[in-house]
Amino acid sequence: MDEVQYLDLVFTEKSIFLFEKNKYILNVNSGSTKIKIKNWIELFFNVKVIGVNSYRPPQKREKRGKIKQIMKHQMRYKRMIITLKPGYSIPLFPYK
Repeated sequence: MDEVQYLDLVFTEKSIFLFEKNKYILNVNSGSTKIKIKNWIELFFNVKVIGVNSYRPPQKREKRGKIKQIMKHQMRYKRMIITLKPGYSIPLFPYK
């Protein structure tokens, strides 16, 4: 199976609202596809995935110098919204 680089779970107001609807937001490597992510999530967390949606966050801009040049920074990750079947869940904090 191809390597999937899982970065982290996203904790924002929107993501916490979606936890209640059995949806999880993850940051993953930008080269990962929906099918790879779905298979990886099912194997790693032992859950059933209904759907996977992805998007790239907008580029960040910086203003520099006296001329106010605008420089863009491309995001090196994708955000995936994973929808699980009812009754399944992903542990938010790892066990120690």
